[in-house]
Amino acid sequence: MSQNARFPALPYLFSFLVAVLALAGLWYGLGKPVILPDAATPSHKLQCASYSPFDKDQSPFDEPFVLRPERMDADLALLATRFHCVRTYSMTGLEAIPDLARKHGLKLMLGAWVNGNPVDTQKEINLLVKAANANPDVVQSVIVGNETLLRKEVTGAQLAKLIEQVKAQVQQPVTYADVWEFWLQHPEVAPAVDFITIHLLPYWEDDPTGIDQALRHVAEIRQVFGNRFAPKDIFIGETGWPSEGRQRETAIPSRVNEAKFIRGFVAMAEQNGWGYNLIEAFDQPWKRASEGAVGGYWGLLDADRQEKGVLAGPVTNLPYWPMWLGISGLIFLATLALAGRPASTRAALALPLLAAVGAASIGLWGELARVTSRFVGEWLWAVLLVGLNLIVLAHGALALSARGGLRSRLFDWLDARGGWWLAASGFAGAVLMLALVFDARYRSFPSAALLLPALVYLFRPVAAPRREIALMAVLIGAGIVPQLYEETLGNVQAIGWAAVSALLLAALWRSLRVRG
Repeated sequence: MSQNARFPALPYLFSFLVAVLALAGLWYGLGKPVILPDAATPSHKLQCASYSPFDKDQSPFDEPFVLRPERMDADLALLATRFHCVRTYSMTGLEAIPDLARKHGLKLMLGAWVNGNPVDTQKEINLLVKAANANPDVVQSVIVGNETLLRKEVTGAQLAKLIEQVKAQVQQPVTYADVWEFWLQHPEVAPAVDFITIHLLPYWEDDPTGIDQALRHVAEIRQVFGNRFAPKDIFIGETGWPSEGRQRETAIPSRVNEAKFIRGFVAMAEQNGWGYNLIEAFDQPWKRASEGAVGGYWGLLDADRQEKGVLAGPVTNLPYWPMWLGISGLIFLATLALAGRPASTRAALALPLLAAVGAASIGLWGELARVTSRFVGEWLWAVLLVGLNLIVLAHGALALSARGGLRSRLFDWLDARGGWWLAASGFAGAVLMLALVFDARYRSFPSAALLLPALVYLFRPVAAPRREIALMAVLIGAGIVPQLYEETLGNVQAIGWAAVSALLLAALWRSLRVRG
């Protein structure tokens, strides 16, 4: 089409309106507030919450290990407005916790960290006994070890001995805390404790339970344990749901699902008279290093001690949706401005839709990177993929443009290197696919990062290095079925990744037929 040809205004306007509505609908749909019954109110406090005293820049592995008394003081003051008690997991660095709890009117379930090192374990137990005996008005029970059997760091018999040692030295009830299956696998531990503390985390089960069945699963396990270990009391020492992270089978992390689970569980527990402790008070970013993104987002409040809407009030899955809508809108408009006049009526229909897909993909990838990235390398990877998407978006948009002058020269430069952009996309797809096949447990699904390149180069094949492209195609294609098998067809995030991978595979395959 010549520069003087008539602008196809009606098709362009129609496509523009559809694209704008789709972008707005996407972000509002993701961020729309949901109203649920409150779990906690100013006049109704909950029982207990797990507390780890770390700022978002700290972890228990820091060297030197230094906690901040002012942080613990502020945290307990905040938690005292919602809870009657807090549960701790280690004594190291927490010697001041009883005094702070007393100051703010909180009770403590005080924990000693038990591991495979007898010296470290004995040090923890000595501190636990000392704190319990010095603070009987605050320490309501003590916990000797947390998921130590799960980690296979001691035997059941060794653990029972440690529990008996503590029972002989304190007046408070003594327990041990672990995932419910490990109480059944190690029956020798139950006679040693005063009450049974079980962890019920439907998301982390070997057979993950979706949010609609999660509460029923919790109730069933609680009933089994109540019958099996009667007359000993059963305390639910950890239960909760993650607000961010990758889907496991039908279990989907989200703020709304976390609120549904917590609010539903509290109502059920209080109706049945169960003792419980919610995991956890605040998001813990340090856990993402060992558990992936999902590990850092079990908090009832975020790492900045701000509300997530889990306990009360409206809750949204995407609190930053207005920001992402704005960013996507700017990318959308910038893409249309870069392209200028579409080359044909068909291009007029396609151009706004391409711009919307690109803007949405970059925004969705940006949000995923915000949640998952921890280290400089991960942030660099995220930025590089954003850059790749921007290049591909410009390439695709200019391909639909009635080019002239600077636009023509820019398109020629991008088009001459089209094989590079496809090869980069294929390389990223192969790396991500290998990770999701061989090391999937803690990895999120990066579908948004590669949707745009897959679509652009599927519909507009480019010449690329044939041997390298063939290798990438084999790696991506070979991984689609295994990763779906691992995740099951109940995992919509896995299905989305498989679909994007199939599109990218098709784009790579088509490029093999293009001669440079």
